[in-house]
Amino acid sequence: MAELIERPARIPVPGGKLIDEYVGRVNTGESAVSVAHMVAPAGWAEPAQVPEFDEVTLVLRGLVRVEHPGGVLDVRGGQAVVTRAGERVRYSTPADEGAEYVAICLPAFSPEAARRETP
Repeated sequence: MAELIERPARIPVPGGKLIDEYVGRVNTGESAVSVAHMVAPAGWAEPAQVPEFDEVTLVLRGLVRVEHPGGVLDVRGGQAVVTRAGERVRYSTPADEGAEYVAICLPAFSPEAARRETP
């Protein structure tokens, strides 16, 4: 049956990044997939992680930098990147304007499953 999701759940994170989860463990109790809209300010960066989920990042505007074992990808508005479970990645927004993007995680994101490294 179709289900309307009237509003996202705002997930607090340090560093000025906004995460609004539409589907996932927090907002809908879904564990198979999560869909979140994110806005990260210029100069934002998070610690590297080795997540237990695949992640599709669709950049709507700005630039998201993805550091991975094979190098660095700059993903710009209108582009997307797929990272795989077990791959060490680090996300940042080094551009002056920051970035707005949608993250889809399979299975759903959780802080424990992200396995972020301690800085």
